[in-house]
Amino acid sequence: MNAGRRRFVKLLGIGAATIGASLAGVSQLLRHLPLVKGDSDGSAENAPRKWGMIIDLKKCDGCRACTEACKIAHHIPFNQEWIKIYEVEDNPLTPPYHLPRPCMHCEEPPCRNVCPTGATYRRKDGVVLINHDRCIGCRYCMTACPYSARYFNWGDPPHTQEELAHEYSPEEPWPHIRGVVEKCDFCVTHGEKGILPPCVTGCPSGAIYYGDLAEDAVSNGQELLKVSEVVRVRQAFRYKEELGTGPRVYYLPRG
Repeated sequence: MNAGRRRFVKLLGIGAATIGASLAGVSQLLRHLPLVKGDSDGSAENAPRKWGMIIDLKKCDGCRACTEACKIAHHIPFNQEWIKIYEVEDNPLTPPYHLPRPCMHCEEPPCRNVCPTGATYRRKDGVVLINHDRCIGCRYCMTACPYSARYFNWGDPPHTQEELAHEYSPEEPWPHIRGVVEKCDFCVTHGEKGILPPCVTGCPSGAIYYGDLAEDAVSNGQELLKVSEVVRVRQAFRYKEELGTGPRVYYLPRG
């Protein structure tokens, strides 16, 4: 197994105990993953990551367990939903379906382009974050976001002792404060530690998959998907991708 593949297995903690599959089954899946191109030193271990997500709309039943798990893990104020569940009815002949909407972590994020202070920025791994030390609360980014994935703290959110004991960073943006914009941070610190995000592990139906798109693989904690194959075979789509934002979240259609 090459270094890139080993890193992905270590990254998501994938093994027989973690995803409920045999090691032989996991190895068989990994043999079909493409090689990961390394940095200038040739090391695949140092290759830039591309965090992404796949959401299976056929599996999502709208229970909102992902939303609640996210709220608890990030101490989110009561009026915010970093992963929001929409009920969509686009065909009168078929029943409505549910569409979870996190921040899309766009490759061309409109929110970043309108931020006058550079508070919103995009990391090399594609994660879009907000630096609250630079945010002035102008809310231009909220207007620019076509996904309505941003929220403004109008007042002082209530705090727990656990939240107050945490040291703020853009990657883990709490304690929450008044006068700034907040959103899904894609749980980038979870991925770096080899832990799946709470929205993934909290989903009882396994509808949400997370991983490194550079390695062409994502997991819901129970199974591993090859992204390029799933996108091609199951005709995955990206929400409002016609806007040219390049969202890092793919959806598998319900049909």
